[in-house]
Amino acid sequence: MITATFEYHRPATLAETIGLLQRYGGEAKLLSGGHSLLPMMKLGLAEPPALIDVSKVPELTGIRRDGNDVVIGAATRHFQLLTSAIVQQGAPLLAEAASLVGDQQVRNRGTIGGSLSHSDPGADLPAAVLAAGASVRVQGPSGSRTIAVDDLFVELMTTALGPDEVLVEVRVPALAAGQGSAYEKFPQPASRFAIAGVAAVVTLSGDTITRASVALTGAGPKASRLTGVEQALAGQPVSAIAAASAHAANGWEPNEDIHASGEYRQHLATVLTRRALERAVAIARGQATNRFGLL
Repeated sequence: MITATFEYHRPATLAETIGLLQRYGGEAKLLSGGHSLLPMMKLGLAEPPALIDVSKVPELTGIRRDGNDVVIGAATRHFQLLTSAIVQQGAPLLAEAASLVGDQQVRNRGTIGGSLSHSDPGADLPAAVLAAGASVRVQGPSGSRTIAVDDLFVELMTTALGPDEVLVEVRVPALAAGQGSAYEKFPQPASRFAIAGVAAVVTLSGDTITRASVALTGAGPKASRLTGVEQALAGQPVSAIAAASAHAANGWEPNEDIHASGEYRQHLATVLTRRALERAVAIARGQATNRFGLL
C-alpha cells in the first residue's frame, strides 16, 4: 500500500531534531530503522505529517563502558548490540535478546531506541532492559531527564516519553560476579515476534538466590516485571525455581489472538520463566556460557 503524503527531514544534531518535533507539535514521527513505523504507515494505521530521520544524529550513536554501567546510544542497531564485546561482556542479556530479533535484515536496520520507544507488546528488548534494571535518558525542549525502565512502558505501544522528547541513550548496570542472565523466547514462526518471552537476571550467594529480576514480553499488552516470581525467589535456594515459576502466570492480562490463547500464553510464561532462571543460575555458577560463549 502507498502511505499518505508526508514531509521528510534529516537533522544533523539532537537540538535540530527536538526543534522539528516542536515545529510539528509532537505529531511528527522519528525514523531510524523504520521496521515498525513504515508498515504501520503503509497500512494506514499511522499518518504523520513528517518523518524525522535520526540515523545521522551523532548524539544517538555509540556504545561505551561508564564505570559500572554499559551505555548504549538509542540509534544503535540490533546487530551492533549483539556483536559488541562491551555489551556481550557487560550486558549480555541485551545482546542475547537482540540476536533473536526478527531476521538478519531487521537486525541490520532496527535500533534499540526504536524498539523501546515503540513498545510493541511482542518485542524482545523491552523485557531485556526491564530485567537488567536499565534506565533511559531522554531529551526535550525543557532539557534532559532520566526514566527508569520500570516506568517507561505505560500500555500497548505507549511510553512515558513526551511528544517532543527523544530517547537518547540506554544505561544498563553491568553484570557482576555471582550474577547470570538469560532470555528464553517462543517466537511466532513468520514474524519472529515473541508469542511469549522471558528475560531473567539472578544474583547468587552460594546456593541462595539473593535477588531475581524477571520480565515478560509477548504475552500481555506491554512488557512487564513478574514481581510474583521475583518475590517468591528472594532469599530462597536455587531449588525453589520450579515452584516460583508458577507465579509467572499471575498478575497480568494475557493477550488473545490467532497465534495463541491467553491460557496458552500463561503456560508459556511459566515454562519460559523456569528455563530462563535455570540457565541464568547455571551461568552465574560458571557451569554454562551464554549464547556468545561467555561466562
